[in-house]
Amino acid sequence: MKYLFLIFLMNLLHQYAGKSLRRDGSSLKSFEDIKNEIAGYTNIAKAIIDLAVHGKAQNRSYERLAVFADTIGPRLSGSKNLEAAIKYMFSALQKDGLENVHLEPVKVPHWERGIEFAVMLEPRNHSIAILGLGNSIATPPEGITAEVIVVASFDELHKRAQEAKGKIVVYNEPFINYGETVQYRLQGAVEAAKVGAVASLIRSIASFSIHSPHTGGQSYQPDVSQIPTACISVEDAEMMSRMSLRGTKIVVHLRMGAKTYPDSLSFNTVAEIVGSKYPEQVVLVSGHLDSWDVGQGAMDDGGGAFISWEALSLIKDLGLRPKRTLRLVLWTGEEQGGIGAKQYYQLHKENISNFDIVMESDEGTFKPYGLGFAGSAAARDIVKEIMTLLQPINVTDVYDTADGTDIAYWMRDGVPGASLHDDINKYFWFHHSQGDTMTVQDPNQMNLCAAVWTVVSYVIADMEDMLPR
Repeated sequence: MKYLFLIFLMNLLHQYAGKSLRRDGSSLKSFEDIKNEIAGYTNIAKAIIDLAVHGKAQNRSYERLAVFADTIGPRLSGSKNLEAAIKYMFSALQKDGLENVHLEPVKVPHWERGIEFAVMLEPRNHSIAILGLGNSIATPPEGITAEVIVVASFDELHKRAQEAKGKIVVYNEPFINYGETVQYRLQGAVEAAKVGAVASLIRSIASFSIHSPHTGGQSYQPDVSQIPTACISVEDAEMMSRMSLRGTKIVVHLRMGAKTYPDSLSFNTVAEIVGSKYPEQVVLVSGHLDSWDVGQGAMDDGGGAFISWEALSLIKDLGLRPKRTLRLVLWTGEEQGGIGAKQYYQLHKENISNFDIVMESDEGTFKPYGLGFAGSAAARDIVKEIMTLLQPINVTDVYDTADGTDIAYWMRDGVPGASLHDDINKYFWFHHSQGDTMTVQDPNQMNLCAAVWTVVSYVIADMEDMLPR
């Protein structure tokens, strides 16, 4: 019997050599079979591309976004504008004929910047362009007038700690990349408070500036005194740095009227095309509907939200219905740290095995280069093959990681994730600033981004098997 079992096992191994097991263990499929299955979507991919880039849907995502951004404006967490934006989208998704359009309630932070200004009093009178940082406290009503100390790093601040007490710390940190440099915005107030500073002004996290401050989130620590904090323009930070290096005394008057209110009720906005064969299984496409309170939030993240909506619209317009449910989620509270997405994850994580892939576009909708992907090697090979369907628009690359605050919870727990990989060369020129308007957006580039987003999400939703984990 032992030898018969060995012969059976060897035959089994030979039979399934080079094949992968489906997640439910029901059968095995070779990668060659998967490639052939994906190749079968060539005509559908071409139809999607033609409709999005050349056909009746050309420029639709751009035009929809323009009406939305011009009508609603910026959409800060807890604001009336965000409430209006959610109502607008709920109605628009229903009118578009999508299925299961609904709102899922969440609690989000509510902070308002109020009136704010800064002026340099010495060595000369000069108005400083500022934007208070999210969750900052206010100054006293009369404001703060203090001498400035300029530093280029946290290390320099700590070395000069004795000089900083009672002063306003100005950070003139060089922009290296967003991930590294944003630490000064996030932690600048805390580090300045540790050495006894009365406020902090942080050079905007921007790769280019035309005297434009860029806002964003920051965090206090429970055991550290809270001080007012704001971003200033690159130009003003560099000017004060030059003055300081010459030994010139700098005095600044700062006034900020920021207020933090109790958390507000908000909603994640959801719409679907229900799957024909595996409706309980989900391919999720998303962008966030909230923004900061400056500009129009067109780039961050109106573009990502609206190409995600466009993906469902294109599929519906073509009369397609994938095997799995294609779900659109427009997140709320992303700018405050993915608040809406975290609550969505807590609500739905019990069904995590049914989430095939989570996709988020939140780094602009400029010229697309490909797809950022996070997942197993086997899943990556499948996604690479899917991307070959986008050869007609020359967007076929797959990059090593997927980025997205709102999908990070799922990726951390092993769900494959994807993000749009596009040309972000100018992204941080406008990020979190008054410059984030429809002028940044390009309809032709949005068409291409929508085509990429739609082809990838549809094919994954319609393939017989879920992506391997």
